[in-house]
Amino acid sequence: MLKEFKRPQKLMGNAFEITVVDENETSANRHIDAAIEEIRRIERLLTTFNEESQTNVINRNAGIQPVKVDAEIFDLIERSIRISKITDGYFDISYGGIDKSFWNFDREMQELPNPELIKSHLKLVNYQNIILNRTNQTVFLKEKGMRIGFGGIGKGYAAEMAKRILQQRGVVSGIVNASGDLTTWGNQANGKPWTVGIADPDNSKQPFSYMNITDMAVATSGNYEKFVVINGKKYSHTINPKTGMPVSGVKSVTIFCPNAEIADAMATPVSIMGIDAALNMVNQINHLECVIIDDNNKIYSSQNINLK
Repeated sequence: MLKEFKRPQKLMGNAFEITVVDENETSANRHIDAAIEEIRRIERLLTTFNEESQTNVINRNAGIQPVKVDAEIFDLIERSIRISKITDGYFDISYGGIDKSFWNFDREMQELPNPELIKSHLKLVNYQNIILNRTNQTVFLKEKGMRIGFGGIGKGYAAEMAKRILQQRGVVSGIVNASGDLTTWGNQANGKPWTVGIADPDNSKQPFSYMNITDMAVATSGNYEKFVVINGKKYSHTINPKTGMPVSGVKSVTIFCPNAEIADAMATPVSIMGIDAALNMVNQINHLECVIIDDNNKIYSSQNINLK
């Protein structure tokens, strides 16, 4: 008898949940253990919280010298740069120069950071200054003070890799949910497709719509989870890499596509670039769909979405 086995787990600073469909609890738990181990491995690789991680070594050598990295990190950075090109720089892993120092989304933040200060740091945010050398497998950040970070793509990448491990282990269906960035394959234990609810931004416990999905990834970016209110205006925790300012105007974005890494990476630019530009971009990319809810609760969706 097929059953669903779920396990919540804090990983990469986020609430993950892994679901596998299996006949047997013991083997299900072994599969989930292997997936968690894989996510932990990726976290060690990408984290900026450990001085020795490859990400930090790259950042420490900004403006000094290229750093030889694992093929895996090299490829992830290369894919990130490709997404920067497609999104006209609204996705940019070199946003590290403006994150922590200015925007701390605990509720103590009373005022916006100094715009002049932000401007001086914005010069450091430019994916075109991430220089890759495939022959030597090196990464070089051209400007001193530049920093990269995988906050916009790391969870989706980890979800995708955990799914791969589970599939290699013969798990025919499951879900890896990386705190709202999730990837699914196969069907529920009862043979029906997985259903995903799109959260209502004003009531995140309550979905306003459901979609049936399988072999599909979904990523959501919303300002209802982390935000500050300054002078009565709500600022979300998503920073526009071109202005250094948080985004306002869009409440939530949900992206659908076959790959969690791409879904995760696309959620940010779609919530920043303005609704028309975002829909226009998404409609030009095969197998990519989105739903956007603005601050007035108006719902926009890309061409091929049929909301129930």
